[in-house]
Amino acid sequence: MTLPYLLLDIDGVLIPFPAADGSIPPTHVRRTVLPTGQHLDDPVPIWLEPSQGSILTDLVTSGLVTPVWCTSWRKDATTIIGPLLGLPDFPYLDLPRLQITTSHPDGYLWKRDHVDVWLSRASAVWIDDDFTGLDHAWAAERTARGAPTLLVQPDPHLGLQPEHLTEVTKWVSQLPTARTV
Repeated sequence: MTLPYLLLDIDGVLIPFPAADGSIPPTHVRRTVLPTGQHLDDPVPIWLEPSQGSILTDLVTSGLVTPVWCTSWRKDATTIIGPLLGLPDFPYLDLPRLQITTSHPDGYLWKRDHVDVWLSRASAVWIDDDFTGLDHAWAAERTARGAPTLLVQPDPHLGLQPEHLTEVTKWVSQLPTARTV
């Protein structure tokens, strides 16, 4: 039995973007990290919600999904973000480093072409804050072709919420290949 993939983004999902007034949800804790290629004297501030670690761990260890980071953080997702949240180690999709000025150079999320090839015909839940209508149409087309695909799109200023993971669990549990936990 092939489990659906859980493709998980970081920026705007686990790390919310500041609101117009610069605020971050009060549930999030500020950290500074040093991503690959960043100079020691220029650490990057991030905000993480500590309880997300245990909630995500429950999902990724449930036996319902195969987790994969799908983020421009690439390997740093497994070496920096995952450990800060206490997540178990899981692989990342090695996305290319494109020279783009918008995350939607063709009207849809730049990651999508790479994800589509990588997934092939596998079912997937993809959590990202940056989908467009074209991405939702792509997911509907994949589903119609027999590769069930759910896109979950958190508000980038709030990030991932418990109801998003409830939606994921409910959707995955209804798939014909779902494993009973």
